[in-house]
Amino acid sequence: MEESASKSSGVGRLIGSSMSFMRKCLFRVLSVGPIPGHIAVILDGNRRYARKWNLGEGMGHHAGFLSLMSLLKYCYELGVKYVTIYAFSIDNYKRRPEEVKGVMDLMQEKIEGLLREQSVVRQYGVRVYFIGNLDLLSDPVKRAAKDAMRATAANSRSILMICAPYTSTDEILHAALESCQDKASQISGPLNSAAAAQNGEVNDHGEETRDIIKLSDVERRMYMSVAPDPDILVRSSGETRLSNFLLWQTTNCLLYSPKALWPEIGLRHLVWAVLNFQRSYPFFENRKKLL
Repeated sequence: MEESASKSSGVGRLIGSSMSFMRKCLFRVLSVGPIPGHIAVILDGNRRYARKWNLGEGMGHHAGFLSLMSLLKYCYELGVKYVTIYAFSIDNYKRRPEEVKGVMDLMQEKIEGLLREQSVVRQYGVRVYFIGNLDLLSDPVKRAAKDAMRATAANSRSILMICAPYTSTDEILHAALESCQDKASQISGPLNSAAAAQNGEVNDHGEETRDIIKLSDVERRMYMSVAPDPDILVRSSGETRLSNFLLWQTTNCLLYSPKALWPEIGLRHLVWAVLNFQRSYPFFENRKKLL
């Protein structure tokens, strides 16, 4: 019995090593072309996956988490530095309270799991950010999120941004309000003409401009200001809606919408997304030059 188990374990390790070697070869070929620096993902289809396979309540989200861990590993092996996931929308609070609680409990469990010794975060030196209105999280999840950010603050090799709870309209409103508040505090005192001119707060006609909110003011206060704009946005389930996700940041971004439900997403989908990005790369680079 023990001998049979040992042989099975040996075969499993051999298969795992072979798959890892083949994946490295594939990624080396892909690396001949441009590699996206930032991939954003909308995790769509967990509940439909559970219904499709007659799974219990919440099991679709558990399956989706396993797919997410695999995708993160592939991205970091390929050299994608930034990965952003849409984990929980503010609009999701409108769902049944027991469903929201189930997702929150799962989120807390998985956040704590990210810090375990063998997790993807530990293996690849990932810094974790939670993006969004964290005050809307339950207290245990908020504490877990802050612990994760604090524990990974010294990591810089890769960045994982977890948008929860998040909507793009909330992010834009937050940035606009903070810009207004900061600008109001700056102009509360008397204007020193020489200092204002030196700081670019007076235009060529001698008019004061420090009360004008600029695009850069708003962008600095975005939740997502910690990362460059995404190169690829992946939404599973064949949906092409952005669903209030990164509306500000996806002006020059490839949208990839495989029909697979999120727990069905695998290596082949990442490879196809990168190939599409490489094919479209000259177009997006030319657009950036025009902006």
